[in-house]
Amino acid sequence: MQPVSESAKGPGVHLPVMVAAELQDSLLVVMHDLHRLEGLLSHATDNLLERFGEANESLNESLVQSSPELVAVQNALKSAVVELQFQDMASQLIWHTTKVLQSCAFQLAAEAMGSEEGEEPAALAQMAPDRPNPVTQSEMDAGSVELF
Repeated sequence: MQPVSESAKGPGVHLPVMVAAELQDSLLVVMHDLHRLEGLLSHATDNLLERFGEANESLNESLVQSSPELVAVQNALKSAVVELQFQDMASQLIWHTTKVLQSCAFQLAAEAMGSEEGEEPAALAQMAPDRPNPVTQSEMDAGSVELF
């Protein structure tokens, strides 16, 4: 890549259109993979919630109250359901990352290929996520999670 003279935006480089197109394709593939990952994560979480619910229902109150071990099992099941809220945080992070990649792919295409005559430029700023970090909790033991 060869440097280009400084413009109003600052220094830049020439990027062959094919390189930009290949990079954009790679970004779109990653976006697709993230979408698939979110679907797999969601499916697994739904199955886990269903299984935990079935196990919790099978522990009837009279049986649980007569056994301290079963009280501990029931409490562990309730805690596990709360910890499954991790899926919601992961989904938010996947969505955010997908939006960042999409914005980068479209910006790359717009910069490398320009726009057709008479074509409206894409509103690239509207494609980027509003916040730099959608999930502020970095681990399950920190903070609290609201169940909805």
